[in-house]
Amino acid sequence: MNVVILAAGMGKRMQSALPKVLHPLAGKPLLSHVIDTARSLAPAKLCVIYGHGGAAVLAALDSHKAQGGIDISAALQEPQLGTGHAVMQALPVLDDAAPTLVLYGDVPLTTAASLRALVEAAGRDKLGILTVVQDDPFGLGRIVRQDGRIVRIVEEKDANDEERQIREINSGIMCIPTARLKAWLGKLQNNNAQGEYYLTDIVAQAVADGVEVVSAHPSGEWEVLGVNSKVQLAQLERIHQANLARALLEQGVTLMDPARIDIRGELVCGRDVTIDVGCVFEGNVELADGVTIGAHSVLVNARIAAGAQIKPFCHIEQAVVGPASVIGPYARLRPGTELGEDVHVGNFVEIKNSQVAAHSKANHLAYVGDATVGSRVNIGAGTITCNYDGANKFRTVIEDDAFIGSDSQLVAPVTVGAGATIGAGTTLTKNAPAGKLTISRPKQMTIENWQRPVKVKK
Repeated sequence: MNVVILAAGMGKRMQSALPKVLHPLAGKPLLSHVIDTARSLAPAKLCVIYGHGGAAVLAALDSHKAQGGIDISAALQEPQLGTGHAVMQALPVLDDAAPTLVLYGDVPLTTAASLRALVEAAGRDKLGILTVVQDDPFGLGRIVRQDGRIVRIVEEKDANDEERQIREINSGIMCIPTARLKAWLGKLQNNNAQGEYYLTDIVAQAVADGVEVVSAHPSGEWEVLGVNSKVQLAQLERIHQANLARALLEQGVTLMDPARIDIRGELVCGRDVTIDVGCVFEGNVELADGVTIGAHSVLVNARIAAGAQIKPFCHIEQAVVGPASVIGPYARLRPGTELGEDVHVGNFVEIKNSQVAAHSKANHLAYVGDATVGSRVNIGAGTITCNYDGANKFRTVIEDDAFIGSDSQLVAPVTVGAGATIGAGTTLTKNAPAGKLTISRPKQMTIENWQRPVKVKK
């Protein structure tokens, strides 16, 4: 099949300089949702019609092309003279021998299953329309039938009172025999309230030419909902998140409140995973068996191994957490962090670009950056690896069984040997030998006859 995606509209009601089709739903542009669904159908040709915000839309298409797969072509619609006129721009790249599926860049939630059903119903010689029965179809094109057969589509602004009582609406999504599509588009007229060339007018032409017009129906009304305002975008976001939450529940994931979860990418969960309220998952996140995610945590492109516990208010980005580890609350794991088994990272601890081996812990108020930490290491409160000299970064190595006293600064590049102890308050600028106590703080003194200054009255 051919696929044409209409994405040229300005979206004035979005009140934004960003083209409408590039506004994010679940962390991904509306248009990207449609492209990904279209690609899953393995079309022979895929063409996106762009217009307003053309440079930004083309840049988004370039990112899809970089991912490989089915090639995407683009055609400019300028000026925008309606949906029929938009499809005309794609005609030079379409394969006449295959039917053409018309999709919309601002209708992001249509499933591949519903589109396959439409394509199957249309076959190679029928005109297929994805239709929905709505309780309140105001503003939408109505499906006009005679003796049960579709004979035409009438837009709200052009409908009479009787036609406006019809509740079956046109989603705009169609599957059309391409050779006939080209002929029908050439006969379109713009004598309507909008002065535009409506794609829907080809339905009456199909009936006149004896081409059967058939319909298919999506599993839910939400599949054909479009976005014309931030209000509608927010509504679709909640619908989409509810669908994702329902899928997780059906897989056996425990969600403390399915209405309070945001998945902005792909979340893969094992058995007996529990997710508390307010959590956000971005990019590709994997939660293995028995993982618990505490309330209001944010995980971005992260992998959490079996049995790990993420306490509330943690931020984990491009990091790996080992099995049975305990993180947080209020911990931050930055890109390049890899934690082994049973690692404890406590409140207000930040780790970046570091490897921490099994059974080590940093329970309070520490910064570990550009470091290699061995097993069974204890990092005391207030410890900092001083990894940056203002121009370059250097690495700290802490070997197995080392003990780092509170309020220590490890000035990289530096190595703490196996089993070494660093006394509290030490500024370490040279390697600390294995198995020994190293301390650098000055000798404690008490100054006799010293008096605290008294504030002078003005």
